Amino acid sequence: MNNVAGVDVSKGKSMVSVLRPFGEVVAKPFSVGHTGSELKELADYLKSLDGETRVVMEHTGRYYEPVARFLHEEGIFVCAVNPKLIKDYGNNTLRKVKTDKADARKIARYGLDNWVELRQHTPMDTIRIQLKTLNRQQGLYSKTKTMMKNNLIALLDQTYPGVNDLFDSPVREDGSQKWVDFATTFWHVDCVRNMSLAAFTERYRKWCKRHGYNFRQGRAVEIHAGAQDLIAMLPKDALTKTMIWQAIDALNAVSMSLEQLKTEMHTLAAQLPEYPIVMAMRGVGDSLGPQLMAEIGDVTRFTHRNAITAFAGVDPGADQSGIHEAKSTRASKSGPPDLRKALFLVMDCLLKTMPQDDPVYRFMDKKRAEGKPYLVYMTAGANKFLRIYYGRVKEYLASTENSD
Repeated sequence: MNNVAGVDVSKGKSMVSVLRPFGEVVAKPFSVGHTGSELKELADYLKSLDGETRVVMEHTGRYYEPVARFLHEEGIFVCAVNPKLIKDYGNNTLRKVKTDKADARKIARYGLDNWVELRQHTPMDTIRIQLKTLNRQQGLYSKTKTMMKNNLIALLDQTYPGVNDLFDSPVREDGSQKWVDFATTFWHVDCVRNMSLAAFTERYRKWCKRHGYNFRQGRAVEIHAGAQDLIAMLPKDALTKTMIWQAIDALNAVSMSLEQLKTEMHTLAAQLPEYPIVMAMRGVGDSLGPQLMAEIGDVTRFTHRNAITAFAGVDPGADQSGIHEAKSTRASKSGPPDLRKALFLVMDCLLKTMPQDDPVYRFMDKKRAEGKPYLVYMTAGANKFLRIYYGRVKEYLASTENSD
């Protein structure tokens, strides 16, 4: 006898309903707190039921994760389902009932009807959850860094206009940037032009040596000459200096945290089985590779290529009724926007590097040559990339299983 415990998860507690085939009610909906003792009671109860018992829940937010992990460690089959599948399931009633009890029963019915297709939660999922969480944190810190950077530039435009354009050196591993380091010492244009060229050149040389940058005398001459005609709106005093330094400290702190997150993501992604295949794909680097793995998750849960493109929301929609059939339809955009953002960054990298032996680039270039709009050929490229991603990863995972 099959039992399905449908779990409607919310913050701090869950509603549980246990059903058997043909609508037999094993347990009416009851509430369970997300504490060790209450989850242990739930696990013991589920293990005491006759027949095989499986737990089904939606993977919404982060609330379901401790419940899924606890029950899995107790030896119970746990399946976390895409909430859209639950939402679209069983809408065969005119009444719209939205309660925790009704949702728990609906999830249980879904589990019974899709018993064979239920995929078990595994310890590898914990790594994927951590990676996805890090990726969301990285997105948050990236937005914060942009805000802090714009704030600093706005302040410097009133003390040293254009100082952020003096250098184009890339960000270092610790998150520091040359123009920010320069603005820390030369935070006001008067810090440069009030010195003679010889004095500034010597100070600039010592600054480069102290921060590990290459010194060029010609660059010092350019900076000194460029500072002569600049107009500063804020005075060179202690208050202005404090505002600038506080903005710099905030930016450096966020930048350092962001680089640490990227490093942790790369380390975590390297533990996933598909890592070598993903990282070998064109357009994917140390940053985008872990982002893709974080947002796509376990490829084996997708039954075919169309499923993964639909999950990402880059699949072409359909608009046909009777004799009407649209020639062009928009992408569904039903998946996580963070995944589509990462895919578009990969497409952008391919367009810039133009690898002629890459099938995705050739496909996009063909669409572009046909006069397709930017969004159309970028989305089409993302679709083809995911299909190739799916095929290569599935083939690699199958070969490793066979070798074991």
